[in-house]
Amino acid sequence: MLYAHRVLLLTGPNLSELGVRQPEVYGTQTLADIVATVQAAADRHGIWLDHVDSQSESALVEAVHAARGTEDAIIVNPGALTHYGWSLGDAIASYPGYVVEVHLSNVLAREEW
Repeated sequence: MLYAHRVLLLTGPNLSELGVRQPEVYGTQTLADIVATVQAAADRHGIWLDHVDSQSESALVEAVHAARGTEDAIIVNPGALTHYGWSLGDAIASYPGYVVEVHLSNVLAREEW
C-alpha cells in the first residue's frame, strides 16, 4: 500500500493504565484497543501511523522534535501533562505541521482548575 501521509499518535503519562484506572471516567478500553481503532482508521485512509507512548515528558518532546520533516501531523493526548506539560506544549507549538489534541473526557468539566 502506498501511504500519502504519515501521522504521529502521541500518548502521555498514565494512558497505559486505561481500562483499569477510573473506568467510570475514562471507560474500559485499553490503550491498545484505542491504538488499534486509530490504526484501522488510518489504514482505511492510506495513512501511515506511528505511535509513541511514554510516561516521560522528555521522551514525548523528543518524539515531537523527531516528527519535523517526517510526520505530516500529530494527534496528541498528553495525559497527565495536559495542564502542566510546559516543555511538551512548547515543542508542539514549534511543530510546523498539523496538531490535534484529543482527550477521553471533558477536561473543562472535570477539573475546577
